[in-house]
Formats: sequence, structure tokens, C-alpha cells
Amino acid sequence: MATNDTSTPQIHIHNPKNKIKESTGYRVFTVFNAILMLLISIATLYPFLYLVSQSFSSEQAIIAGHTGLIPEGFNIDTYIYVITRYDCEFLKYYLNTIIYTVVGTVLSLLFSAILAYPLSKPNLKINKVMSPFIIFTMYFGGGLIANYVLVLRLGLKNSMWGFILPMLISTYYVILMRSFFMTIPKDLEEAGEIDGLNKFGVFWYIARPLSTPIIATMTLFYAVMYWNNWFNAKLYLQDKAKWPVAYFLQTIIRGGGASDPDAQQMSANIKSCAMVLTVLPIICIYPFIQKYYVQGMMLGGVKE
Repeated sequence: MATNDTSTPQIHIHNPKNKIKESTGYRVFTVFNAILMLLISIATLYPFLYLVSQSFSSEQAIIAGHTGLIPEGFNIDTYIYVITRYDCEFLKYYLNTIIYTVVGTVLSLLFSAILAYPLSKPNLKINKVMSPFIIFTMYFGGGLIANYVLVLRLGLKNSMWGFILPMLISTYYVILMRSFFMTIPKDLEEAGEIDGLNKFGVFWYIARPLSTPIIATMTLFYAVMYWNNWFNAKLYLQDKAKWPVAYFLQTIIRGGGASDPDAQQMSANIKSCAMVLTVLPIICIYPFIQKYYVQGMMLGGVKE
């Protein structure tokens, strides 16, 4: 007579204590890696903290070499001088920089993506010619004189476009974006074409939303490039009212206010103040896009 097997199946409960034991070598590596990263962080952060402290220190303390991570003879006279100098022109230059950075970054992202997306398609025959040509521009250019004459002949000198257009597209950033676009599954793009999207529709509605990490990364790169650029302003912007803040602070660092008694009095820490004011906005923005920056650089690494 057959009997029913009423035995219950055994359930194996995971015990955290049974996890794989880390080897001694791995633990040594982890500790060494943590110490190394800590030292690198300190070495990177210390110069900036020193600049901040120096910008708030008194001139006498800086000349005597008594400044450290804590301001000596705390004062904000230099900041007040830079911001209020000549009818608050510093704030006007800040506004110019914001406009140049926003407009330039948006256009750079748009044109870089439009260029990078077709380059990511190996079946596009023109890429056999276009890719080497674009990479060639990373190493060889027309030179400073040729660029200056081109901007002058186009009538862009002393205008916002004369500042933005010469650095509108970075070849290196285009290659990063192309590498990222190559990771997008072809099945998604083909599904979009089946649903009736044209090539631009596939790019805008499928590839673009999937490219948030690389777009955020490129936003940071282009924004920093426009924000810190002062050389184009020196070449193409003769009207002082159109200067970006980076060029205005550059004139201060080079002694643009040497004839001003107030500037002479604060010459010891005015450079530190200028550097802090220039880098501060980028530092405030970076934490919000840090996660996209890391992901974008990992996925957008150059690969063939």
C-alpha cells in the first residue's frame, strides 16, 4: 500500500555569519586604498581651503606668512572692494558670464550631440571619411591668427557670438558622446522606427532620454569651459561692458587696479579673493550632478 510523503521540503535560511570570509590580502588592500584616497583628497582640498583662508585674512598676516587653514586677522575688505568696485561692475560681469555660460553650454550640447549621434552608427558610409577628419582636428588647427581673422571677417568681434562660437564644439567631448551613444541598444532604435519615428525622432525621443549621464557630464565640462574662459574675451571683446567675470578678475590679478590706492593696499590677498569668486559657482553646482558625472565618464569611455 502506497503511503503519501508528507515530509515538508527543507528551507535553507541564509545566515549572515556564513558569508565568504575576506582574505587578509584583500583587507590590507582595502585599508591601503582608503588611506591613499584620503591622502589624495587632503592634497586636493588643502590648496583651495588655504586660498579661502588667505582671502579672508589681513594683508599684514599674509605678508608675515601667518596664514593657514584658519584666517588670521579676519576681514572681508577685499571681497567688498572687488564686488563694489566702479559702480558694482563685478556684478555686471557676473551676469555676462551667466548668459555666456548658459547660451554656450546649451548650444554646445545640442551641436555636439547632433554630431556625435551619427558618428556612432558604423553602417553610415560617410563616417569612414568624417571620423578621421574630426579626430584630425584634435591635434591640428588653424592657429590663433587664422581664428582671429575668421572671427573678424565674420563680423563677430566685440559680440557674444565672438566669445562663444570659437569654442562651440570640443572634439574630445564629441568622441565621449559618440562612445556613449554606441552603448544604446539597437533594438530600441529599430522599435522606434517601426512605430513611425524618423532618424531625428529616434535620436530625440529614444537616444536623448537614455543619455542623461553623458549629457550631465558634458554640461559640467562645457559650463566650466565657458565660465573660466578669459582668453577669448581678451581677443574678441573690446567693449568692457561685455567682459565675463573671469577676464575682469584676470585684469585684477595682473594688476589692473595698480593705480588705485585701495587696490595697492589689498594686493596681498586680492588674487586669492579673485580665485575663490571664480570657482565658487562651479563648486556649488558640482554636487548635484556628481553621480551623473561618474556614470557618464565610465560609460562614455573611449572604446572601439
